Amino acid sequence: MTIKTPSARKGAANRSGTIDASDAIPLRYGDDPYVWACWLYYEDGMTQGEIAEAMGVSRATVNSYLADAREKGIVNISIEPARLASLTIAQELKRHFGLTDCLVVPSDDNARPLIDRLGAAGAQALPKLLKSGDTLAVAWGRTVLSVGEHAGIASLQDMTVVQATGGTTASFAYTPELCASAVARAISARCVNITAPAVVKSPELLHMLLEEPLVQEQFATLARANRVLFGISSLRPNSTIHTSGFFESVSLQDYLAAGAVGVVAGRFIDERGRPVAGPLDHRTVGISLDLLRKIGTRIAVAGGFDKVPALLAALRGGYVNVLITDAATGHGILRADGVTALDAKLWHRPKLVPTPSSYRTHVKKFLNNPNEVVEEMLDGAVKAHEIYLQPINGSHRALVARNGPRPGKVGLVIGGGTGHEPCFLGYVGKGLADAVAVGNIFSSPPPDPIVQCAEAASGGEGVLFVYGNYAGDVMNFEMAAEIAEEKGIKVKTVLTTDDVASSPVEDREGRRGVAGNFFIFKIAGAACDRGLSLEACEAVTRKANLRTYTVGVALEPGSMPQTRRHNFEIGPDDMEVGMGIHGEPGVTRERIRSADEITDSIMDRIFKEMKTAPGERVAVLVNSFGATPLMELYILFRRVQQRLAAKDILIEANWIGHYCTSLDMAGASITILHLDQELSDLLHHPCETAFLKVN
Repeated sequence: MTIKTPSARKGAANRSGTIDASDAIPLRYGDDPYVWACWLYYEDGMTQGEIAEAMGVSRATVNSYLADAREKGIVNISIEPARLASLTIAQELKRHFGLTDCLVVPSDDNARPLIDRLGAAGAQALPKLLKSGDTLAVAWGRTVLSVGEHAGIASLQDMTVVQATGGTTASFAYTPELCASAVARAISARCVNITAPAVVKSPELLHMLLEEPLVQEQFATLARANRVLFGISSLRPNSTIHTSGFFESVSLQDYLAAGAVGVVAGRFIDERGRPVAGPLDHRTVGISLDLLRKIGTRIAVAGGFDKVPALLAALRGGYVNVLITDAATGHGILRADGVTALDAKLWHRPKLVPTPSSYRTHVKKFLNNPNEVVEEMLDGAVKAHEIYLQPINGSHRALVARNGPRPGKVGLVIGGGTGHEPCFLGYVGKGLADAVAVGNIFSSPPPDPIVQCAEAASGGEGVLFVYGNYAGDVMNFEMAAEIAEEKGIKVKTVLTTDDVASSPVEDREGRRGVAGNFFIFKIAGAACDRGLSLEACEAVTRKANLRTYTVGVALEPGSMPQTRRHNFEIGPDDMEVGMGIHGEPGVTRERIRSADEITDSIMDRIFKEMKTAPGERVAVLVNSFGATPLMELYILFRRVQQRLAAKDILIEANWIGHYCTSLDMAGASITILHLDQELSDLLHHPCETAFLKVN
């Protein structure tokens, strides 16, 4: 018997204590009182006292019946899976990080932007976290502003809201001033602003400002704060830190190079939550990390899978004791910190049988010295494909197309880590990329080979950099672009952001670049080969990126050559949804389903964002992560074609196979490029590389 939500009671004892004829207990199955006690309690909504009277037994007996029924399995109490998962994740976050409290927003169908859902959750939590007379410090950010916009508490008195950092005259909606005023208005509080810029020109000016009596008074209020509300920023290129304009005078590369992974109230922290020293240390006006950590109630509201490293760092550093996040992010935080038992809790799986001692713990690979695997692979690749590419200055880390760069043509430089073969070096040749910079396994190439590629690809009309949206790649390619500009080479950059699962639609610019690189490189290479200007090549490449959608699913993890061990574990009945290409776990873990069901879930996510009309055209890529055979890829493609045909969408071109892998991971991704005539023409433009030939 599976219970339902208690409904309005259909029958019960009347006021006089007698039982209506319609409420008489019918014939019993085997004279079983357990079933009827449960039926009256869960289905008819009767109280235990009313049931006792109806059945002619004591209330204690009814209570015993209900308890025994649960133990016997007569009653199965079912909780909505998404809400149960949220509760389980919240409890584990509290336990693992010693939090005072935690609110986890259930995953949904992306009907509402994540920032709105987090803002509503923060607004819901505030009445339980605030008391009359509190002084609440408020930092700035999109999610903090959303909390203020959703909140409304009229019962609090004598409240003070104080701005946690200096201000700005920027035009975006989530400035420190606007965030503080929105929260103050929501809780009917006095608002104290910091009347100084968030970042000043010099340490001397900072010292002078802090000597001003008015600013001293404002900081004295900040020092009295017993609650603080803040968001947490990642260092992704579209993060609040990058887009705010606060730090235009300082290169964030200094902080990235020093290991920074996130920002709390304008202060940079590394993966352990330790402050990262940098040029802004003595120029930032606002709450210090030490002061923040001393505040009694420290409420962080943040979510999004891209923020997992920054949130984990903030938790490790002790800056948070009340966390409000979403289920996918919370799960990602726990797994990133080594909490593996959570998956069994979420799926109610029995404990695994101990592994036999004869079971292999290492993955078999064709290796010599694991530390030389990249160099040996590159040496073999260059020898195998020498008609297409050659080393620059003798280095296998910078390769140029033998028949690519030419005077009067925009050069195309791509690049990334190894482990994704045939991406990236397989797409170097005539009509596609002119040069590729190669990094270690799943690691960005350093700036020097990127600069060498820019010089080799330059034909006097500028160079276009196209690469995936990862912090290390962004840092190194940006540094290389600056050096190339100093050498007189004009550079434009397009980041690939096709991974639908890695960030919500409103944060499209924060997504990762994954297998959709294949289509975006192809479009960019064709535009360059046709002699378009640098600006035109950049524009059409950006359009291709915005019209490319990828979702990946993994069935088994990959393994690194150096360890020959799996990067993470996937249960025998599970799959990882939202895979990247760097061997990391997915965004969510789900029960494995049939191939058609998996494909449907992927296509449903893509259809929510890709606005097509009947008769329009697409290109399709069904890509193996390394260990998935063509047999299974064709099964996936079969369902992709069926789903597109049902919408009267024509597949103009398709590729099925190994195009952007993750070493030996078992899994696949589906990528859809929504074509228009310009993209169609460029997609069919001839190219010839080691792994892609279009005639």
